[in-house]
Amino acid sequence: MKPRKKIYLYSIIIIALVYLALLAILYCSESSDSNAVIRTFGDAFWYSLVTLTTVGYGDLIPVTPLGHVVGIIFLLLSAGIMVTLLGAVLSFIASEGMPFLMLSLQRHKNWYYFADCEVESDALAANIYREDPDALIIYGEKPGSQSDTPHYPCVYLSISPDKIVAKKKNVGTKCKIFLMKENDIGVNRRAANLHNLPVEVYARTTNGQDKLSGNITFFHSYECCARQYWRSKPLCRHESSIVLIGFGNYGRSILERAILTNIISTEQHVTYHIFGDAGEFLAIHYRLGELFSLNTESGTRDALIFHEEAWAKNHAILERADRIIICEDDEQNGWSIFWTLNKYYQISGRIDLRSSWKVPGISYFGANEDIYTPQQIIRTVLNKAAIMINDIFRRSVSYPTLDWNELDDLHQQSKIVAADHLLMKTRILLRDETITELSAYLVKKAYDRYCYDTSSKSIKEMYRKLDHMRWLRFYIFYNWSYGPVRDDTARQHPMLCPYEDLTPEQKQERDAAWELMGIISTELE
Repeated sequence: MKPRKKIYLYSIIIIALVYLALLAILYCSESSDSNAVIRTFGDAFWYSLVTLTTVGYGDLIPVTPLGHVVGIIFLLLSAGIMVTLLGAVLSFIASEGMPFLMLSLQRHKNWYYFADCEVESDALAANIYREDPDALIIYGEKPGSQSDTPHYPCVYLSISPDKIVAKKKNVGTKCKIFLMKENDIGVNRRAANLHNLPVEVYARTTNGQDKLSGNITFFHSYECCARQYWRSKPLCRHESSIVLIGFGNYGRSILERAILTNIISTEQHVTYHIFGDAGEFLAIHYRLGELFSLNTESGTRDALIFHEEAWAKNHAILERADRIIICEDDEQNGWSIFWTLNKYYQISGRIDLRSSWKVPGISYFGANEDIYTPQQIIRTVLNKAAIMINDIFRRSVSYPTLDWNELDDLHQQSKIVAADHLLMKTRILLRDETITELSAYLVKKAYDRYCYDTSSKSIKEMYRKLDHMRWLRFYIFYNWSYGPVRDDTARQHPMLCPYEDLTPEQKQERDAAWELMGIISTELE
C-alpha cells in the first residue's frame, strides 16, 4: 500500500475510534441518570447525527454535566463537518469528479478525445458536433487564456486516454483520439501505448506514411488543404499560367496535387511559376523532367518554372497570370503579399489566398473549418470513391488482391489520385467547368456522355490518352521508370512510355478508369 493511502486509512480509523468513544461516554453518563431521555446507545447515536448535521430536532438532549461536554464537542464538530461537506461538493463539481460522472452516464454516445484544446482541435470538434448528434467531445486539457470557450458541449479531463477508454467499458463505438499538434505522436505523453488500446487514433504529422500501426492513422494538414483547394477551385481550360508564391509545406502540397490531378486535355500546356526554394523538391522528384518542361515554357506540354529570385521582381509574370496562389506557411506574410499585389500590381487573373479563417469578399482557401473536418481527417467520406475503386478492381479480377486497409501507401495514393480525378473527368465529359462537387447524378450523367462519345474512335483514343497522361504523372512523380516487366522493388513498369508506344491491349486498359464511373455512380447512390 502506498504511504499516502496508509495515512488516509489510519486517519479514518482514528476518527472512527474517537467518535465511538464519545458515543460511549454519552451513553454511560446519560443512562445512569433517572431524568435522562438518552437511555440507549441508539439514542446516543441518533442525538449525535441530528447534532452533527445541525438539524437539531430537540427530541433528545443530554442532562448530565459529562453529557453536556460531549454535546458541546458535537456542536463544535458540526460546523467543521458542514464546511467540509460543502467543500467536498464544490470540489467534486469543480474538479474531475463531475466530468467523470457525466462520462459514466453517456457511455452509449460516440466519444471523441482531443489531447489539446487549440484552434485546430476546436475546428474539428465543432464540425464533428454538427455532423454527429451523438458526439461527446472530451478535451485532455482546458483551453488557454487566449482561446475562446467552445460553443458546443464538451468535457475537460486532464487524464490519459487509457483511463478514458476504461471508463467507456467497450460500450457503443470505439473512442476516437485526435493528436492535432504536428508530430504530437512522438512527444505527447498521452500518446504512449495508444497502439495497445481499443481506439481509433488520428495524429497530425508533417511527414511519414498514413499508417503507423493497425489503429493509428496519420493525416497531413497540408495535403488536406491542397486536396480541398483543387476540389473547390479546379483548373479551367482557359488557364495557361499559374503562379505559386510560397513553396513551404503548403506550396509543395498544392503543386503536388496539381501535378497529379490537373489533367484536362491532351493538348494542354499549363505553365506553373513557383517562387520559393525548390531544391529539395526537385532532388526528391528527379524524374519530373521526363513529363514536364523544367524552367522553360513549352507550347506542347506543362512546364514547371522555379524562380530563385523574389516574386516582386517578376512583374510581367504576375500581371499576365491567370491565377496567383498565395500559399505561404507564414499566414501573416501571405496577407502582406496579398495586399501588396492588390495595391501595386495590375493583376488580370484571380488571386487565391490561404487563410485559416473565412474572409468575405476574398477568394480564400484553407480555412480551419474547411480543412479540419471529419471527411478530411477520418476520411471515410473523402476516400469513399478511392475505396470503391479498389473494391471494384478486386471484384473484377480472378486472382487474390488486397483490400483497402491492406494496401501500402503508394497503392492507396494511386487509388486516391484516380478518385480525385473523377471530378475532372466529370467536368470534361459534361463540358461544364462550374462543377466543383460530385454526386451520383452527375457521375451517371457523365458516364452516359462517355458511352455516347466513345462511339467515335478518335474521341475514344483521346480519352484513353488523357487517362494515360494522368497515370504516367503519378508513377513518374514517385520516380518509377520503364521496364519490360513490372517490378515494384525496382519501381519499373512496362506501360511507363508514351501512349503511342503502348500495345493495343495496353491502350484498352485505359478504358477501365472511365468505365468505372458507371459502377461508381451506382455505388454513390
